[in-house]
Amino acid sequence: MTSTPTAAELLRSPSRPPAKLQTETFRTSRPSIVGPDEPSFPFPVVMRGAVQRGFGRGGRELGCLTANLPDESLAPMTTVAKPGIYYGYARVHFDEGKEGVPDADREVWPMVMSMGWNPYYKNEKLTAEVHIMHEYASEFYGVDMSVVVLGYIRPELDYISREALIEDIETDKRVALKSMNRPAYKQHMAQL
Repeated sequence: MTSTPTAAELLRSPSRPPAKLQTETFRTSRPSIVGPDEPSFPFPVVMRGAVQRGFGRGGRELGCLTANLPDESLAPMTTVAKPGIYYGYARVHFDEGKEGVPDADREVWPMVMSMGWNPYYKNEKLTAEVHIMHEYASEFYGVDMSVVVLGYIRPELDYISREALIEDIETDKRVALKSMNRPAYKQHMAQL
């Protein structure tokens, strides 16, 4: 993954290269599983931080709720990885004494993460937006979340329509689940 600059290198650069436009060829030629049979350098990468509010677009516009990690928690990832879509596991660390939190909400769940500038929305700031593949009983802004990133799915792309972006997000989820359904990936759930 060193053929293109890391996110940290791009942050220091006066300009970023434009994201490629997603095409029909890309969409129809995507693999159903990505990565080697076990995570390889630079993975696994662990990040942790209090969930903060984002732009609110994930759930409202894309049907894909996300939890944003704070800037200070991104260094382990930005220093070794390029912008793009990644997969791994996540856990929300609710206080042990907090009542009304279902046991399932305390477990480790598969996740996909977009790290970059979201070209479709033309963001000015690098973000790490984590979609945990679990429906939580309530919001958890301000609660610590940890993620272990295990692999890379694809680069950030720009889109001609929101529908094309949504289609790729759904494909990313399927690819992540299939890619993590290997023993060497599942064992990393214990890191959280």
